[in-house]
Amino acid sequence: MHPSFMPPRQVKIGDAAAFAGTTPRAIRHYHEIGLLPEPERGGDDRRRYGYEDMIRLLWIRKMADAGIALDDIRDAFTATGTASSGADGGEGIAGILERLEETLAEQEAELRRQRTAVQRMRTEGSRMGLLSDFVTERLKSLPEGSVRQADLDSLLVTERVFGALGAAVQATRFVVLAAHPTLREDSDRIDDAEEALDDSVAVDDPRVAQVALQRHAFESALQAVIEESGLGEDDDDLFDAWDALHPATADDGEGEADLSSGRREADSMSVFEATGKMPYDFSPARLRCMELAEELSAQDPRRS
Repeated sequence: MHPSFMPPRQVKIGDAAAFAGTTPRAIRHYHEIGLLPEPERGGDDRRRYGYEDMIRLLWIRKMADAGIALDDIRDAFTATGTASSGADGGEGIAGILERLEETLAEQEAELRRQRTAVQRMRTEGSRMGLLSDFVTERLKSLPEGSVRQADLDSLLVTERVFGALGAAVQATRFVVLAAHPTLREDSDRIDDAEEALDDSVAVDDPRVAQVALQRHAFESALQAVIEESGLGEDDDDLFDAWDALHPATADDGEGEADLSSGRREADSMSVFEATGKMPYDFSPARLRCMELAEELSAQDPRRS
């Protein structure tokens, strides 16, 4: 993250719609039918959307794109509590997907894409199956339940910003954490420490620099495990596989990394646009901690 950039804690309905790939009118309809809880309005009487609202919007869009009716999505969310509860969504969503697949089978020529999406959801789980197969392929070797809902949420956002290749590379992180409980414990501990840097903590509080050092040390240890396990080479293979599936064209900039090039999803936006529309409720102290950790990483001779 650029030191001068501060992500919004909440965004207006237009930015929320743009990031989720939908329209303000559709979001208002979600409110009307009880699919998306209506957030509180600000002092200007405009709705403000936070991180959890955006996560739910992204899941709604993915499920709707797979052909699931909005009423069925609402019923599934009601049955499971929230959009982020449970990795597989329970019996309700399974029954909905089964009925939908029967409908799609009758219209196979016209609805082939939707049927394939639903089959993947039933095979991989209703959450993981909504991610691109390029991403889920990276996670298939993991034991069932080892990927947390928060991990899937993170991959969902990354796929929206950087495309399937970026999310597949990020999945390497969760592969390592699932296989190394000690690293997962360290990750949880540092995540908790960062969350504790709330608005009550000053930017120059010594804890900010301490947590930044812990984050840097953890990321270095994680990267070392990735390299030692050969997963770093697997990431290189991912780039090769992606290039084979998406050959460069004359419109692609020379030397531009695939993670941020124009060869992403057709409806995706630039990284700058996306990061300006995805809200994270980070305090100034936490943002400063992130900046310090990145500075330490840039100064680390092992990364040069």
